[in-house]
Amino acid sequence: MKWVYNDGGRSNYFKANVVGDCVTRSIAIASKRDYKEVYDFIRKLQHKSPRNGVDNKYLRKIAEHFGGVWTATMTIGSGCKVHLQEDELPKGRLVCSCSGHYTAVIDGVINDTYDPSRNETRCVYGYYKF
Repeated sequence: MKWVYNDGGRSNYFKANVVGDCVTRSIAIASKRDYKEVYDFIRKLQHKSPRNGVDNKYLRKIAEHFGGVWTATMTIGSGCKVHLQEDELPKGRLVCSCSGHYTAVIDGVINDTYDPSRNETRCVYGYYKF
């Protein structure tokens, strides 16, 4: 799967390169929203900075606020059925939920600050489509 570097616009506002803002970045990228708009919404919702992660209890509300619609690709005990592979994901603007990470995928291309695919073996638990 092809990967392109994309910080979602973070560098327009912040100088740090190594932060845990994958939810903020991936939603900004997939929803075509400004990074700071997404950052500010998350900060207000969870009452703390999203630069070190987002509490899971807020994730659905955040994604849906920006237009995301959830599709589960795995259930408890089902095993991994979908990986970060172009031919296993639909076309469109997605935020994929993987183990410990969220990444934006646009028409089969990962948009992130690094390639999280693990050579296309990384499992996708589900995705938000924007």
